[in-house]
Amino acid sequence: MSRIIVFGAGGRAGRAAVREARDRGHRVTAVLRDPARHPDLPGAGQVRVVAGDVTDAERVAELAAGHDAAVHAAVDLGAAPDVFFPAAARAMLAGLDRAGVGRLLVVGLASVLPTAGGVPLMDTPGYPQEYRGFYLGHAAGTEVLRREGSAVDWLVLSPAGDFDHGGTPTGRYRFAPAEAGSRITYADLAVALLDEIDTPRQRHGHLGVERD
Repeated sequence: MSRIIVFGAGGRAGRAAVREARDRGHRVTAVLRDPARHPDLPGAGQVRVVAGDVTDAERVAELAAGHDAAVHAAVDLGAAPDVFFPAAARAMLAGLDRAGVGRLLVVGLASVLPTAGGVPLMDTPGYPQEYRGFYLGHAAGTEVLRREGSAVDWLVLSPAGDFDHGGTPTGRYRFAPAEAGSRITYADLAVALLDEIDTPRQRHGHLGVERD
């Protein structure tokens, strides 16, 4: 049994990670900006729920102390993406290093993942461009991990295309390059996240996952 801390535990990806970690018997800490807004968090009574800001390195270090691994699934839609994602990446790296937490799994975005042809999905013909600033903010956060993350064993996982919001989880997945039509459920992405905590196989990169 490991101790796992999930930042951004109130969102759909974060909730799925909390549930999967709890179901595997891990001790879970769920971090939210405002816990009072999430009384229905999975595993109430079994999961430690705390308030925290993913961009605050000191708070990250304080909360993460004593844990074996962390999941970063946080997003602040009220902040500028090109500010929030790099700030969160730097705070996570600094805070986890200070706390002695060696493994970090980050929920990423398919839009910035390369296709089989090596082109970022967001640059393929017909891909929606109205949220390009958000895509680039995610990319900037991942670039911080690449440049500054040597002290932490980090990995970014995202859908290879998009989430299947109404699909039935299968408990199976496979790694895949970006493809606009690819889908995976939140629950199955959480399986991939927890597999990479329980038995790390991939490191220091961004990989897409899809249903198998």
